[in-house]
Amino acid sequence: MNGPQTEENYLESYNPGDYPPVALAADLVVFAVAGSVLHVALVRRGTHPFRDRLALPGGFVGPRESAEDAARRELAEETGLDLGGLLVHIEQLATYSAPLRDPRMRVVSTAHLVLLATNGSTLPALAGAGDAADAGWYPAHEILAGKPGGQLAFDHSVILLDGLNRLAGKMEYTTLATQLLPGEFTLTQLRTVYEAVWNSPMAPGNFTRKMTPQLEDTGQKTRTAGGGAPATLFRATDRHIHPPLARPRTP
Repeated sequence: MNGPQTEENYLESYNPGDYPPVALAADLVVFAVAGSVLHVALVRRGTHPFRDRLALPGGFVGPRESAEDAARRELAEETGLDLGGLLVHIEQLATYSAPLRDPRMRVVSTAHLVLLATNGSTLPALAGAGDAADAGWYPAHEILAGKPGGQLAFDHSVILLDGLNRLAGKMEYTTLATQLLPGEFTLTQLRTVYEAVWNSPMAPGNFTRKMTPQLEDTGQKTRTAGGGAPATLFRATDRHIHPPLARPRTP
């Protein structure tokens, strides 16, 4: 062939088999708060490798999928949780590419952080399907402490810890914690979220003084069945908290 090679000719002769194969996966760290506890959605693996071990929901990205589309699909297939019908916040967490993180082959995972809004009392039901023998909600801090269930499959304990640190850190200077609540909420509900994520109690007075200017007052109040004083309902804003909230130090 005379003259410089065109891009079309280059692509026709290009052989992907000249390079080592790498699979792409998507995993999800799904957090929700209920009963003043931060929960994470986990599945029990029904197949090898790591059969019967707890793991984050996720799986391989299809040839015509984005990583986020695959994450949503895998979550629905393995847990029955359809993010399209729920009030959620989702953001990309990090990429995990250690050569031996999966014993089957070289697998690079794009992990996503998902915050699921709840009323603070109940969690959506999960049902294991597909590759998952079971699915359920587990206390996140207990899982990271190795109970119940012990170490998660693959490097999912690392991904879970990174997800928790991302959430806990951003809550210092943003109103991200409100994504774990309904559209309207009380300061007590918001403080409960902070305590659940940071795994530490907070002084109510200081929290109220710090957070009230960061939120939008709806002008509405809660109705109380027991005759207590109604509490003001707030909405989330995208304001930054300055100076940031001080996270309580754990012993």
